[in-house]
Amino acid sequence: MSVINDLSTDQRVHKHCLMLVQKGYDVLLIGRETSSSVPLESRTYATYRMKLPFEKGPLFYATYNIGLFYHLLLRKADLFFSNDLDTLLPNFLVSKLRGKKLIYDSHEFFTEVPELTSRPKVQNVWKTIEKLLLPKVKHALTVNRSIADLYKKKYGIEMKVLRNIPRLVAVENQPTKEALGLPTDKKLIILQGSGINMHRGAEESVEAMRYIDNAVLLILGSGDVIPDLKNFVKEYSLENRVIFKGRMPYEQMMAHTHLADLGLSLDKDTNVNYRFSLPNKLFDYIHAGIPVLGSDLVEVKRIIEEYGVGEIAHSFEPEKLAVQMQQMLSSPKLAEWKQNALKARIELNWEKETEVLSNMLDEIDG
Repeated sequence: MSVINDLSTDQRVHKHCLMLVQKGYDVLLIGRETSSSVPLESRTYATYRMKLPFEKGPLFYATYNIGLFYHLLLRKADLFFSNDLDTLLPNFLVSKLRGKKLIYDSHEFFTEVPELTSRPKVQNVWKTIEKLLLPKVKHALTVNRSIADLYKKKYGIEMKVLRNIPRLVAVENQPTKEALGLPTDKKLIILQGSGINMHRGAEESVEAMRYIDNAVLLILGSGDVIPDLKNFVKEYSLENRVIFKGRMPYEQMMAHTHLADLGLSLDKDTNVNYRFSLPNKLFDYIHAGIPVLGSDLVEVKRIIEEYGVGEIAHSFEPEKLAVQMQQMLSSPKLAEWKQNALKARIELNWEKETEVLSNMLDEIDG
């Protein structure tokens, strides 16, 4: 199993590994170590993080793919599992060289992420790799039906859908706000994510706090807009209304989420990848039993409306966003949204969703 991140917060990949262990595989998960990587907790499968001379840019991707190619080539394996396009080339080549099976999991519509659409030359490199390899991959997964349909339209391939849904875990013995250093006299609004980047509504959420004095916004995670958000908070003296906490292990993050009164999922329709996204945080909020304020995106809207767990944002203008957040926090439907979320988690959980991967593994083993 290979992925380009540092393994510490990727719950989708972690759950894939656990499923493979249950199926009788001896799993090795390969990623990379960065200067900000935290120690990995003990796992029921082996992990290996490559140390590379570069952490970003073309040289990073080149050294990662070369290193991954040799690691895969030299290790004993019956199955190669590639996560996202930036790991596919070495996995594809080694699986062909060794005559082994390959599973590919696309966590997003990779070639249309903002980091690539703003750099056409780099984007074309990845599009070329995708065009050459993806139609040749027999076993493929992706995160929602909309993205699967896009790949089918573009390459004529059938991708199985396996959404990023948490495992069903009993909600008990959760720490208090006091224990986590959170204010106890105000409502708690949360925005979480491993990629709090541009066009994900973080800037508007922070600015909206200028107009809210009975709640605090807790931002959990990392991303390229965090420095700008902190500067804005300082400029407008919002230190008592916005709290930043960096990346943390999933269980610790969810301990914070369980204490929230409202969860934000405000990705914008600025590119194809965001338009059809189905963020992990949406399901994390549902599993925590908190209402959701989500953006008007196809997949997000479908979940919120089908399960009755919150509202769709009327506007991204900070002042109007603040009004809607305040209205939701005091809405008579608050208890209903929470109850619906707790009901939805019984259906929207990894144990049910993972049957897709289980069946794929049975087909490969057969």
